[in-house]
This record gives sequence, structure tokens and C-alpha cells, in this order.
Amino acid sequence: MGAIRLEKVEKWFGDVQVIKGVDIDINDGEFVVFVGPSGCGKSTLLRMIAGLEDTSRGTIWLDDKDVTGLPPAGRKLSMVFQSYALYPHMSVGENMGFGLKTAGTGKGVIEEKVAHAASILELEPYLKRRPKDLSGGQRQRVAIGRAIVREPKGFLFDEPLSNLDAALRVQMRFEIAKLHSTLKTTMIYVTHDQVEAMTLADRIVVLKDGLVMQIGTPVELYERPTNLFVAEFIGSPKMNIVPCGVEAGRLRLQGHNGIDAIVDGAAVKLGVRPEHIRPCSMEDSHVTGVVEFAEYLGSDTFLYVNCGTQGTLTVRTEGAAAELKGQKIGLRFRSGAIHLFNASGEAI
Repeated sequence: MGAIRLEKVEKWFGDVQVIKGVDIDINDGEFVVFVGPSGCGKSTLLRMIAGLEDTSRGTIWLDDKDVTGLPPAGRKLSMVFQSYALYPHMSVGENMGFGLKTAGTGKGVIEEKVAHAASILELEPYLKRRPKDLSGGQRQRVAIGRAIVREPKGFLFDEPLSNLDAALRVQMRFEIAKLHSTLKTTMIYVTHDQVEAMTLADRIVVLKDGLVMQIGTPVELYERPTNLFVAEFIGSPKMNIVPCGVEAGRLRLQGHNGIDAIVDGAAVKLGVRPEHIRPCSMEDSHVTGVVEFAEYLGSDTFLYVNCGTQGTLTVRTEGAAAELKGQKIGLRFRSGAIHLFNASGEAI
């Protein structure tokens, strides 16, 4: 079992509060990702769960046991850090089994557990090699293997892919997802990369300034963000946000044709994803603008359209559309795909 619960958890460094009353329930076997910009408190929160940082206030539970005051060794959790932290003079197998060796585990048991972890991570051919003879992705797999042999109740990943190049990050995302599917063990993963969050998580916890902005599945966060911060943070390219107003209960966009929809009078911002905007004739458009740049990516092209008072909107189109560069075009938002926010940034 590896259910983890945080109740009103706070962290203070002197007079500075970095975690501000966080409540999170993580189910046994769930893959949860903490995501947010640098300095939001996600790594601090993970270290508090691990026992590497003291909890100033609140309670941390592991399987209904209060572990708030326990040292890391008493929590039965394994942490995988951003740096591999492998011993260069030891082989892969020795690195993976070192924690068990220092704990006094017998040689035969260590060899059995190392062999099992190596088979899961496809590291059997490398057990006799030294870390310097491995690629970055292989070294990270060794670091994960070192965590697996301890048979923890949960794995804690602190930005484990940030030192890898783009191609290796994609490969390791797949490796970690496959590992979770195989082990079915609770995993908490910290990243600032929302693509990692969207592709790996069962649920995502979005953090900002030590506060939880929203908790939900990737689909829930993408399609139903509860506030402006989540709407802009989740999604790549990010959601377009434009000012709007309401006249006689109908939505209007300043200086443009507007949208014929009955809405809440508190709406001051409108959000729409790039894939929910399509080029159209001027007569049918919600907004018009000039295509300043066309970014061709193979199957898709992103158009960056200067819409004057509405700012520059990003539009996702299929195939090549380089011929539109410099042209004035109309844009129409997909019905039912717009998001509205009030002056406080809360979704309407």
C-alpha cells in the first residue's frame, strides 16, 4: 500500500512561507505529477513528503499512519533525484545494491533484487559496467533501479529528466510510464515541463506560489481549467487570452465583430486554444488580423496573427500554410470551445 495524504501542510523558512496550507490525497498506485513554474514550491513539497525537509505545520500520512515526524528511512519511500548521484568507482550492479548493502541485507538477497530490477529496466547487459561507460538515459535507469531494489511504498521523482537531451527525454518518459504500469506503485513526479505532466500523470497538481491552483486529470485541466493561471500554463502552445466585454448579456470583443452568445456579465477575459480557431472569411470572423509568422512543423503549422487590440493569437492549422504570411485573415472560434474568466481570474 502507498496512499499518501497531505493535510494543511505548511513550510516556513524563517519568516518566509513557501508552502501555504496544501491538501492533497494520493491514492495507492496512482501516478501524480506536481507541476508549476520555478519557485512554486513543488520540489520543496516533494522533499517534505520524503522527510528531507521538516514540515512546519500540518500532517503527512502514509497509509493512514502519521509520518510527519519520521526520518526518511522510516517512510519506506524511494527518491530519484535530478542528478544521478552514482558512485563512479562502482559497477552498475554495485550502485543499484549499495543501499541494501549498507542496510545489512544478505549478498544473495541483494543479487536477486538487483537482477529483478535490471530485468525490468533492461539493464542486464550493463551490470558490470561503470557509470562513465553509460549514456545519460542509462545512468538515469540505474538511479531508478537503485530505488526499485528497496521495494518502497512509493517513488518520488524530482525532475529526473531535466539533464537529458530532447530525444532522451521522450524515451525516458516512455520508460517511466512503462515502469509504473509494471510495478503499479504510487509515484509522485515533479517537473516544470507541462508536456511531461500531461503525458505521464493519472492526475496533475498545479502549484503556484506555494498554493494548489487545481488538481485533476490531464483532460480535466486542459478542457476545464478553474482559473486563468491553469488555463495559460497547461497546453503547448498556451491558450490564447483576449479581453472581452458583455453588452446586453452578449459577449463582445472590442473592435471586432464579437461573438453572438449569452454569457455571464462578469466576463472580462476570453480564452481559446490554438486548435479551436480556424481561418475564415472576414464576414464570418470573430476577429481579424495579419499573419506575422507561420511556423511549419510538418503535420501542423502554427500561425501567429496580429489582431490589434486583441494582441497576437496563435492558430493551429493542418499542413503547410506559409502562403498566408503577411495576409490579412479572419479568425473564427469554435462554438463551445471558449473559456471565460472574471476580473479575479476565476473561470466562469
